[in-house]
Amino acid sequence: MSTDTAELLQQHVIDPEVCIRCNTCEATCPVGAVTHDSRNYVVDADKCNHCMACVPPCPTGSIDHWLPMLRSQAYSLQEQLSWDELPAPQAHDAAQNVSSITQMSGSTAFETASSSLQTAIGAQAAVPESDNWSAMGATLPPWSAAHPYTNLHGPKSPTTATVVGNMQVNEAGTDNETHHIVLDFGSMPFPVLEGQSIGIVSPGVDASGRPHHARQYSIASPRNGERPGYNNLSLTVKRVVQDHQGQPVKGVASNYLCDLKTGDAVQVIGPFGSSFLMPNHPGSHIVMICTGTGSAPMRAMTEWRRRLRASGKFEGGKLVLFFGARTQQELPYFGPLQKLPQDFIDIHFAFSRTPGQPKRYVQDAMREAAPQLATLLQDVQTHFYVCGLKSMEEGVLQALRDIALGVGLDWTGISQDLKQQGRLQLETY
Repeated sequence: MSTDTAELLQQHVIDPEVCIRCNTCEATCPVGAVTHDSRNYVVDADKCNHCMACVPPCPTGSIDHWLPMLRSQAYSLQEQLSWDELPAPQAHDAAQNVSSITQMSGSTAFETASSSLQTAIGAQAAVPESDNWSAMGATLPPWSAAHPYTNLHGPKSPTTATVVGNMQVNEAGTDNETHHIVLDFGSMPFPVLEGQSIGIVSPGVDASGRPHHARQYSIASPRNGERPGYNNLSLTVKRVVQDHQGQPVKGVASNYLCDLKTGDAVQVIGPFGSSFLMPNHPGSHIVMICTGTGSAPMRAMTEWRRRLRASGKFEGGKLVLFFGARTQQELPYFGPLQKLPQDFIDIHFAFSRTPGQPKRYVQDAMREAAPQLATLLQDVQTHFYVCGLKSMEEGVLQALRDIALGVGLDWTGISQDLKQQGRLQLETY
C-alpha cells in the first residue's frame, strides 16, 4: 500500500447540529482551512495543520471533533457541506495497529494538543497584519472577568423565553430598522454576563425542509437583567432586508424577532462566550469600538458600569465609546447615549452617510482622539472591545497601530500584550 494511501489522518470536522454559525473558527484559523456556505461551516483537510487555534474561541464546542481517516478517503468540502449531522467514525485496517489514532472530542482533543495551541498562538503573531488582522484578537478573557456560564441549553434542548418588550431604537423610516427586544426566562435560571450571546431558534423550516439553524445575538443588557433583579435580558436586532451585495433578502431570524409581540414564546439556546467579557477590576479602562448592532455588548458594559456608579460601588476606570452608523437617524440608542454624563463616558460618533458631509468612520474618530488613545494604550489596565461588521476590523486595528507608532511605541510588543492578556477582544461578523 502506498504511503499516500496508508497515511492516517485525524480529520478535523465541525458538528453541523451544534454549530451556531458564529464564524469564530473561520476568522481565527491562521491557514484558511475553514470555510462555509449558507448552511455549514467545514474544514479543508488539505489545509488544516491541527494547530488548534480555532478551538478555544468556539462558543459551543461544535469544533471539537476529529475522525480517524485514511488521508486518501478524507471527507471533501462538498461532502461536509451536505451534512446534517456528523458521520459515524469509519474502521480502517491500516489503523488497527496504531494506538495513537483515536477519535477525539472536547477536552481530550484540547489537552493532547496543548503544545500545538501554543505554537499556533505564536504562528498567528507572526502572520503579516495585512493578511490576518483577526489573529490579533484575544482568545482569553481579562484576568478580572467574572466566571461565565456557557451552553446551559444546547440546540437539541432549547429553553423558552417570553417576549416582554419590543421597541424600535432608531428613528422610524430609516433603512436600517433596529429593535430592542426584551426576553424573560421566568423561573428558568439563565445567568449571563456582559459580552455573552444567545442563539435564537426561528420556527419553521428552510427551503430544503430542514429546521432553521439558531442565529447568534449579543446580549445588550447587564448581568442583573434589563430590569435590575429580574431574570431577563435584551437584544439589539436589525431587520435584515438585503444581503451584503444590496440584493433584496428577508433575514429569517431578524425578521422573526423584529415582528415578535409581547407574550410571544421564543426558543433560546446558550448562553455562549467565555472571552469577550468585561473586566471587573474597578480601575480598568474600557475602550469600546462598534458599529450598528455591534453596540449591544457595549450597551451592556456601559449600563453595568452606570449601575455600579449609581450604587456608589465603583471608582476609577474610564469609559470611551467610538460608535459608527451611516446616519445619526440610523444609530441605535442615540437619545439615551446623549443623556449619559460626560464625566462617566467619553463618546465619539462617526457617520458615513450624512448628506453634504464627508464619509467618517470609527477609525477616523479614533485618529482624531489619538492623544487620548495613545495614553490608554500604555496603561495595562486598558481593555479594547471591537464589535460590528467584519469590514471595520482592519481599519480599527490599523488606527490603533498608527496611533501607537505615532508616539514612538512598540506596536509589536503592545499588540502581543493585548492579545495574551485578554485586553483586545474582537467580535466581528
